[in-house]
This record gives sequence, structure tokens and C-alpha cells, in this order.
Amino acid sequence: MAEVSPTESALQNAANEVVSFEDENRGFMHMVHNRLHSTPSLVPLIVLMISIAIFGIILGGKFFSPFALTLILQQVAIVGIVGAAQSLVILTAGIDLSVGAIMVLSSVIMGQFTFRYGWPPELAVVAGLACGMFCGAINGVLVAYMRLPPFIVTLGMWQIILATNFLYSENETIRNQDLQDHAPILQFFGHKFSIGGAVFTYGVVAFVLLVVILTYVLNNTAWGRHVYAVGDDPEAAELSGVRVKRILLSVYTLAGLICALAGWALIGRIGSVSPTAGQFANIESITAVVIGGISLFGGRGSILGMFFGALIVGVFSLGLRLIGTDPQWTYLLIGVLIIGAVAIDQWIRKAST
Repeated sequence: MAEVSPTESALQNAANEVVSFEDENRGFMHMVHNRLHSTPSLVPLIVLMISIAIFGIILGGKFFSPFALTLILQQVAIVGIVGAAQSLVILTAGIDLSVGAIMVLSSVIMGQFTFRYGWPPELAVVAGLACGMFCGAINGVLVAYMRLPPFIVTLGMWQIILATNFLYSENETIRNQDLQDHAPILQFFGHKFSIGGAVFTYGVVAFVLLVVILTYVLNNTAWGRHVYAVGDDPEAAELSGVRVKRILLSVYTLAGLICALAGWALIGRIGSVSPTAGQFANIESITAVVIGGISLFGGRGSILGMFFGALIVGVFSLGLRLIGTDPQWTYLLIGVLIIGAVAIDQWIRKAST
């Protein structure tokens, strides 16, 4: 047998170490991928923690004060509620461009039914919630039973509802003082209460409760599992006994109801009923959903991730404003986060195939 020289032996050991390192690296990347795939909300949570830490270092106690941190929640509550509706739709591999318009029309219905027709404010609220459900149900019927593309359906509904809103309201804004005098319940979600130095609104409470309830429903009920199944593969879901059309109809109807709830919360947030409020809620909700790690291809993600995504937007908006930078930097950084979130989602999907 030929004797191996010390040089050859050293080279062989080095090669073995390189192979071992590559195997460990692949194993580590595989572990990271599995963790991200099983816990989609992990990435936005990490980004949120890093963002808070960076702004905390730069701004110190000014940013970490209870008032500042709860102010973030107040600012993102409306977008977060609409984002919850958007999340349900996107989990089924759809998209809803009409969420903002449904929200505003529902708020206008609540205000106009109270002041134009003299309805009791409580019944006007019910009428607004019913309006949101009705608009969502129309989306659901067109998508589920007419098999029209969600993008086209909700784009058309966005225009129809927006025009209906302006025509019906006649661009009339119901003022804050009128609401306080005759329909204070319409401003319910804008009422504030303090815990220590933190200031909360009932709109924030509604947002957090909605996230908790939807998280439980999606993770622990048959309906929630069916929503994920429809988004992942509707044909396979139907073959396994899932009533895909009913699930889609229920998702869009529930999304409409949640948007109407956001419309009620919007009245409390701005203090009036305005047909021009919430113009960018549809884009802002999609932003929160995407940054929150919910896949635009459906079937993967969580409401909790959307919650973190909305908070990330709020942290960047408040942090950059406190620093005194140009507001355009907020849009720039959020744009980078959106592209990064989609890139990570693509990487996770490719690695899982």
C-alpha cells in the first residue's frame, strides 16, 4: 500500500473540514427555512424588534415612553382592522381592492341614516354593518360562483362603491360637534382611557381583540383550516370535501363586515363622518399584510403576522417623524420592506418544493 504523504493528508483533512462545514451550513439553512415556513410571523416580529431597538437607541426615552408606544397602536388600529379583512381574502389566494371603499361607505351609512332619516344611532350602526356584509357578499358571489378573478371583481367594486359613496353622501361631512350632541355612540371607538402613562382608545382594543379572535378561529376551527386549504390548492381542497364556494363566500362576507367595523372605528378616530376619509386604506392594508409575511399566493401566513406588519409601518412612521426626516423616507423604507417580504416569501416557497 502506498504511503500517504503529510501534505496529502493535510489536504484531505482540509477537504473533509470544508465538506463538513458545507453540510452544517446546509443543515442550518434547512432549519431556518423550516422554522420560517412553519412560523410565517417570525420574520415580521424580528423586523419589528430590530426597528424598535434602532429607534429606541436613536431617540432614547422619547420613543420608549408609554405614550409614544401606545400612539403607534392608535395610528395603526384602522389600517390593522382593514388589514385583518384583507388577510382573510389573501389567505384564499385572492385580493380585495374594495376594502377601503366598503369601510368609508359603511361609515357614511351610519352617519346619514342617523341624521338624514332620523334613525336611532344604534340601528344606524347595524345598517352600516349590514352594508359592509352586503358589499362583501357581492364580491364573494362574483368570485366564488361566477368564477371571476378577485382582482378584477374588487377593482370594479372599488369604483362602484366609491361612486355610490360620493353620490349618496353628496360629499357632505357630518361634523364632530353634531355627533357629540346627537349620536355619541358613533364616536365610541375614539374614546380614550389611560393605564399609567399609556393612552388607549376603544378602537385599539377592538383591533387587538379582532386579531386574537381571528387567530384562534383560523388555527383551531374547521372553517379556519378550510380557509388555508382553499388558498393552498382549491382543487385538492374540493376533492377532500371542502365546500370551496361556500368558504370563499363566507370569507368575502366576513371581510365586508370587518371593513364596516373599521368604518365605525374610523368615525371615532377622525371624530366626524367624512366621505373622503380612508382613501388609501386598501393599499395600506395590503402593505401590512405583505410585510406581515402573509403570502400573496395564498395558504400561508397568519393574522398575527399582519398585526406585526401594521406595527412595523407605525414604528417607522412615528420614529422617522420624531427624528424630523422628510416623510418620503417612510414610503421609501416601507417600499424596501415590501419587496424584501415578497423576496423572502418566494425563497421559502422555492426551498419547500
